[in-house]
Amino acid sequence: MATSTVSKPVRTGKTGSSVFLKTLMAVTGLIFVLFVIAHMYGNLYKLFDGHLAFNEYSEHLRTIGEPMLPRHGFLTIMEVVLGVSVILHVYSAVTLWKRAKAARPVQYAAKRKSVAQSFSSKWMRWGGVFLLLFVIWHLLEFTIVKFNVGSGGNGPNIVDDPYELVVHSFQSWWLTLIYVLAMAALGMHLHHGIWSASQTLGFTPTPAARRIAKTVAAVVALVVAVGFVIPPLAILFGGIK
Repeated sequence: MATSTVSKPVRTGKTGSSVFLKTLMAVTGLIFVLFVIAHMYGNLYKLFDGHLAFNEYSEHLRTIGEPMLPRHGFLTIMEVVLGVSVILHVYSAVTLWKRAKAARPVQYAAKRKSVAQSFSSKWMRWGGVFLLLFVIWHLLEFTIVKFNVGSGGNGPNIVDDPYELVVHSFQSWWLTLIYVLAMAALGMHLHHGIWSASQTLGFTPTPAARRIAKTVAAVVALVVAVGFVIPPLAILFGGIK
């Protein structure tokens, strides 16, 4: 006797359809990609330029758009866009995961995902959770609260000086290790995410387009991950003081 499973229907409302949610994930994901590229470039370029250059760069971020915008105006807009994007990205991911799980209450051997596909989907989910927790910690440490976990204490000469705060913090081996692991997770997330977004947004209609999308995903992921880990490793091993 054949066994059947009942799958819950996919919602088709304008804001509830799976297609809409996948598109929302792709668009918000691309916003993150642009942000991390700019953030990586600024950190990599200015930290090696020295104390004055990095602090001038940090101050410049707070004055972009003046006098048309108030001080910190551009950063506030960017923070709001990124914050809303995070909420929408996480909401879409969780909703799609729940629907996929509910639609496949029983998995037959013939229909099970390959090991690679299963690892990829699980990594995107749990790697994303790890990255979210890391971002919260990172913001608390360098932006919201500002505290130094390395040597030198938490006096104003360190926590109120962006360059000194970064350098003293990454002189701590365990923080640098967490950062390197987070950037490895970011690289893998970007690699899979850019490729998935390319498919969702219709950028891969041909074999050639798919090859280009896969190459772009790999290159961006590698450049961003490596670009982010170079400064903290340089600080830990004395290349930046």
